[in-house]
Amino acid sequence: MASLFTTLQRSLKGLLILIPVLIGLVMVSPVEAARWDSETLTVPGNPEGTEVTFSEQEINTGRKVFNTSCGTCHAGGITKTNHNVGLDPETLALATPARDNVDALVDYMKDPTSYDGEYSIADLHPSMRDAELYPAMRDLTDEELRLMAGYILVAPKVQGTAWGGGKIYF
Repeated sequence: MASLFTTLQRSLKGLLILIPVLIGLVMVSPVEAARWDSETLTVPGNPEGTEVTFSEQEINTGRKVFNTSCGTCHAGGITKTNHNVGLDPETLALATPARDNVDALVDYMKDPTSYDGEYSIADLHPSMRDAELYPAMRDLTDEELRLMAGYILVAPKVQGTAWGGGKIYF
């Protein structure tokens, strides 16, 4: 009888762990699916406003490349070395030149400038121009830069203010 009681007790403990996980899966799945519609995946492609729509697979690839290449300093869209300049849409739009489109972000990753656009920071900020500074940038292709830019622009649509919102969301 004691053995049966112990077995039953272990099974109930397992269920207590499993039930919240299953509820979480049921609650998250429809929301996640709704986030990946064409409106969410469509972002400005250039300063003229031409839009580009990425696939979910392209955004996932861009996320992986971003996390590997830029995530050390820009986890969650913040800038760890300067919390005043994040990767949120408003901050990107207010840069000079504006960095709120795919082409402008790719240009920045190739040859970064200060936030006011006055001078090059390629010798300080990882970029394609000085890939020796940060070797993770060394082998990136133009396509990978484009996918990272797409991810940077789609992320705030999915994560809301948590993207680029700083340490209060971590």
